[in-house]
Amino acid sequence: MVSVNELALEIVEEMLDYEEELRIESKKLDNGAVVVDCGVNVDGSIEAGKLYTLVCMGGLAEINIGVEEIEGIPFMFIYEYTDFPAIACLGSQKAGWAIKVDKYFAMGSGPARALALKPKKTYEQIEYEDDADYAVIALEANKLPDEKVIEYIAKECGVKPEDVYALVAPTASIVGSVQISGRIVETAIYKMAEIGYDPKKIVSGAGKCPIAPVLEDDLKAMGATNDSMMYYGSVFLAIKEYDEILKNVPSSTSRDYGKPFFEIFKEANYDFYKIDPNLFAPALVAFNDLSSGKTYVHGKLNADVLLKSYQVVKE
Repeated sequence: MVSVNELALEIVEEMLDYEEELRIESKKLDNGAVVVDCGVNVDGSIEAGKLYTLVCMGGLAEINIGVEEIEGIPFMFIYEYTDFPAIACLGSQKAGWAIKVDKYFAMGSGPARALALKPKKTYEQIEYEDDADYAVIALEANKLPDEKVIEYIAKECGVKPEDVYALVAPTASIVGSVQISGRIVETAIYKMAEIGYDPKKIVSGAGKCPIAPVLEDDLKAMGATNDSMMYYGSVFLAIKEYDEILKNVPSSTSRDYGKPFFEIFKEANYDFYKIDPNLFAPALVAFNDLSSGKTYVHGKLNADVLLKSYQVVKE
């Protein structure tokens, strides 16, 4: 079976060869681990965001960046596809590991999860786990991890600290915006699994999503990056069998749909658990049922809410 950590490590090594061009900076810690700053103390870049996203997906995807207009306004878009949707999205990319060590906190994504089995239920569901000797993790945080954080990650993954590679990017950064929009296929597959559809029945997936402009802080950026997917992200999935429950995949089925996420979050007193989880999904989804040849389309795009979230000033 494919190893998401081995495939991702090849991409990380490529990033390390072109640090200056990518506007990233690596550092080897005292315990030998390599930490790659993709936006904490550096600018980062669009290309670094693309590679960071590919690392998150365990190397099992193709990703491109382009420009499209929304209501006559140009925005960057990410385009991606994978022929290993369950492994790439749930087994690797999913932000399924909340890393807390002393005062350090980060959401962990990427191949290392398949070694630590975070969360174990996900890997039982997709019948996958990795056994690589290296752990590659992507951390969404505004601070770089120290040796103690890396030692915790290494222990959970069953590898040595010197065999850990950690990529770090804050939400409010170029790489942060790119990599979150790059989760567009993942959000669809995650929602499908949550409502009871077997992710192993998903044969392939492709998606496109606008990349949010970088906003003034991580909280506002979190709202805008989520809105990119919930109000204007599109996904096409080839599946073995269509089920009526898939009508519930789009974000528009949520009771909280219709306002920028930052406003929803504020009204919930900044408590994620008070927000309807059905909101975290693509805006528009098409399901190609390979058994019948029919394609079922659910959801809608919503430019009005998106542009409000992006704080667009048009003169």
